[in-house]
Amino acid sequence: MAEETASAKASNELEESIEDSYIRSYPFHLRKNREMRREKVYIGCGAGFAGDRPLAALKLLQRVDLNYIILECLAERTFADRCYEKKAGGVGYDPRLAEWMLLLLPLAVEKGTCIITNMGAVSPFDAQEKVLEIASSLGISITVAMVNEFGRTKAALDPHLREHAQISTYLGAAPIVDCLDKYNPNVVITSRVADAALFLAPMVYELGWDWNELDLIAQGTLAGHLLECGCQLTGGYFMHPGDKYRDMPLPCLLDLSLPYAEVTYDGKVCVAKAESSGGALSFSTCAEQLLYEVGDPGAYITPDVIVDFRDVSFQPLSSSKVVCSGAKPSASLIPDKLLLLAPKDGGWRGWGEISYGGYHCVKRAEAAEFLVRSWMEERYPGTNERIISYIIGLDSLRSTSVDNSVTLRTAGEDIRLRMDGLFELEEHAVQFTREFIALYTNGPAGGGGISTGHKKEIILEKGFIPREDVHVIISSKRNEITRSSDQRTGLQEDELKTRSLQNPVLPAIKQETNSCSDFQVPEIDCFPALAGQKIPLYKVAHSRTGDKGNDSNFSLIPHFPQDVERLKAVITPEWVREVVSTLLNPSSFPDSDAISKRDQWVNENVKVEIYEARGIHSLNVVVRNILDGGVNCSRRIDRHGKTISDLILSQHVVLPP
Repeated sequence: MAEETASAKASNELEESIEDSYIRSYPFHLRKNREMRREKVYIGCGAGFAGDRPLAALKLLQRVDLNYIILECLAERTFADRCYEKKAGGVGYDPRLAEWMLLLLPLAVEKGTCIITNMGAVSPFDAQEKVLEIASSLGISITVAMVNEFGRTKAALDPHLREHAQISTYLGAAPIVDCLDKYNPNVVITSRVADAALFLAPMVYELGWDWNELDLIAQGTLAGHLLECGCQLTGGYFMHPGDKYRDMPLPCLLDLSLPYAEVTYDGKVCVAKAESSGGALSFSTCAEQLLYEVGDPGAYITPDVIVDFRDVSFQPLSSSKVVCSGAKPSASLIPDKLLLLAPKDGGWRGWGEISYGGYHCVKRAEAAEFLVRSWMEERYPGTNERIISYIIGLDSLRSTSVDNSVTLRTAGEDIRLRMDGLFELEEHAVQFTREFIALYTNGPAGGGGISTGHKKEIILEKGFIPREDVHVIISSKRNEITRSSDQRTGLQEDELKTRSLQNPVLPAIKQETNSCSDFQVPEIDCFPALAGQKIPLYKVAHSRTGDKGNDSNFSLIPHFPQDVERLKAVITPEWVREVVSTLLNPSSFPDSDAISKRDQWVNENVKVEIYEARGIHSLNVVVRNILDGGVNCSRRIDRHGKTISDLILSQHVVLPP
């Protein structure tokens, strides 16, 4: 009782310190005074991750009349980074917030386009103030709304999470809808909100949907899921020379259009890219994005609805528009609990790289690896088990066919040894870098270009909490423009740099024989893949890999739709485990004992689930516990496991008739 009273007092004090704010929880409830403001809403994706291109977002705003543009910039990795920075005294919001707002705000305000972004991360209050400061520097008066998780009922948390100070819950679309309804803002800054919910919120608000209209909410969530990764929907991360289905001319990538969606009041969804832009928008690009970072496609869980994607299909209307249909609520409908993340100590990572070239360079890399491991074991017994190694230019991605007869000893003449360790103590990570540097005078001949480093790692512990026990604050602030002569100091230099990007000079590139305007993604192969002989999976299907925590998923989308039945006979859990087991090799030179330990660990811990997406005649394969702990603590060069798709496609299979 005392705890609840103290919480209520804190809520009152906070509300008094912030203009026009209120705190509430978001159990499932119907909207009050909803209305249809538009029959169709236009929502664009301006960013699909924290490292995306602000100039591409500006181009989308220039080319397309959007009602909203969403900047989705907060993933598990970036959230952990923001937590660490906040704890160390940093800002806690996206460090590129000013860059994005300086570039986009003038045109967005001029065109009446609302910006919604999760760049607030763990400090949305400070991010709100920063956006207002930037707007003032530009001479623009705007309203900035803010959504932030204020707190949670402590007793509702799992006991081991109750003392965490930086817990963050995946919020749904409802708080953003409230912001739009209450404040009519130019910008909405949020903390952790589920990716698809950022896009769903303006649909619910503008089209007059209610939370119990689950068929509409499912279709809106489908649109958000397709848009959330930006240019991955419109040809980015799709080009693949040598694959006739994805061999896109280079000029097509130079002018990729970020995607947008046209969504109508009755749930019709059409995804699109700017007319005459580069890239590609097709059945194939949509199918890859549909299964990206999805587990069971029959139960895609979001805070607003659990969606069944199994019967989703795509119908191209033109080279720039695709109709998306078939999403529906799953049998479970709406989750009772929300996912939350709690940062915790992940240890200290140390790493080193060194290059070798010429005669027997791989043998010298093997000797260097042996020495560093031995030196570490001599100084700190047991630390050798915390180190993995691989050779860049040979096997760093383990993406060779399991029946490849080429041995490590026949590598090229330019390789780079990399070793990574994850240690409990900082002194162990520091010592590892020192032992690695010692290769200069104590290692094999001809090693050069050493680089080393160490850093603190933060991992994210997951939990669940009843939705009614999460308390959210929404607020609004508006800046006042003054016309003093020195008003713009402090941001003017950044603004001038950003403004210079609005009319960029693009580099000349070698023109291919096929221009971008001539390129069309082959939609469906007319003939099945060959049967009865070994062929690479590249010839049968294309794929994209996603990650969630320590789990990976990859799609298999056949070029000839009916081939999915034959793929089901070949792609079994046993086959998948055998192929991905090489990812768990501790070294480029594992001995028989290391292989035996690896195989035992795979059998005990790696679980494989295979699902079918009927609407796109495809398979979705989920591999549990394969990513060396996940992106926040993995020691691999590919911490997300994104290259697993090519590991799979490089395998040779024999399809049945």
